[in-house]
Amino acid sequence: MRPFQIIFNPTSAAELGRMPKELQLQILGEFRGLPHQVIATELDEFGKLERGGKTLHRFRVGDYRVYFERHDLGVLVHRILSRNTLKDFLYRSGLKVEEDEALQQNPKFWDLIESAKTAAKD
Repeated sequence: MRPFQIIFNPTSAAELGRMPKELQLQILGEFRGLPHQVIATELDEFGKLERGGKTLHRFRVGDYRVYFERHDLGVLVHRILSRNTLKDFLYRSGLKVEEDEALQQNPKFWDLIESAKTAAKD
């Protein structure tokens, strides 16, 4: 079996680093079963957001949402956001639909995801 990596971009690594150690361990602990799920399935049990040929998946860890995509080496984690942050985002966006659908349709969410790429280049 080839090695499986969980890659945190600079933004998601910083988000994780700002959390209390116990919460960091809880979130990292949720990644234990992820390699098997990502390799063996189509990720149907995770939330799915698509835009412009890009597919992100979401899974929940308590009050947090982890947004990731498949990568040749495993998974690439884009963002780790508090549920309260997302509720605030949806409220400010004036959207009254399911969380994944609302985020998928909102360009500001995708800007939030893409901002990690530009932050990494700076």
